[in-house]
Amino acid sequence: QVKMVESGGGLVQAGESLTLTCRVSGSIVSFNAAGWYRQPLGKERELVATISAGDNTNYLDSVKGRFTISRDNSKTTVWLQMNSLKPDDTAVYYCTLGTFIGRQYYPSSGWGQGTQVTVSS
Repeated sequence: QVKMVESGGGLVQAGESLTLTCRVSGSIVSFNAAGWYRQPLGKERELVATISAGDNTNYLDSVKGRFTISRDNSKTTVWLQMNSLKPDDTAVYYCTLGTFIGRQYYPSSGWGQGTQVTVSS
């Protein structure tokens, strides 16, 4: 069973930066991709960024140019560097492991507890 533990969230002002970290434990051989989701309070969860087996990255339009997803060579740590944060980025952020089928990312590792990011104006 795979376990993800997210950290690095906090309260920041608009324009500031945060780096979220996801540490993965357990068997990861079934997963070749990773993704970060976020869920604002009272809203649906949305996919923010993905990284494929070949380290190709994709981003939600609203975070392009501001967020960067990356991972280490062992694929047991996944980061989300977030710059120029906006109040609309306020949400609980979750990381997942999964696979791509075509261009579609499918998370299949389950969900961690998430980490809260709050951006004040």
